[in-house]
Amino acid sequence: MKGRINSQLGSINISEDVISTIAGSAAVECFGVVGMAAVSVKDGFAKMLKRDSLQKGIEVSVEDEDRVSLRLHIIVAYSVNISAVAENLIENVRYQVEEHTGLTVENIEVYVEGVRRID
Repeated sequence: MKGRINSQLGSINISEDVISTIAGSAAVECFGVVGMAAVSVKDGFAKMLKRDSLQKGIEVSVEDEDRVSLRLHIIVAYSVNISAVAENLIENVRYQVEEHTGLTVENIEVYVEGVRRID
């Protein structure tokens, strides 16, 4: 299902890929987030995604055409406070998605799939 914004001039449909790309870009800008993770159901291992495929680490659910819920699968830096990183991540992603799309973000769930040392 696509997000939809209705205006006086007509309606705008926003695909889930666009929403996930905006959310992924906002997520990797947050302090403590090393990258997005793609989880392989087959073997249970998380692998870090390259910058051009960030949307694969995000699940988007569109409800009532103007509300979205997001599930972010991330890899965090070693020795950071995970709850502080998650709170900052949620605030930043919510702001960026709402600002760029005009949709309301109902819920954001953060799944920490791994920890990496930063050299």
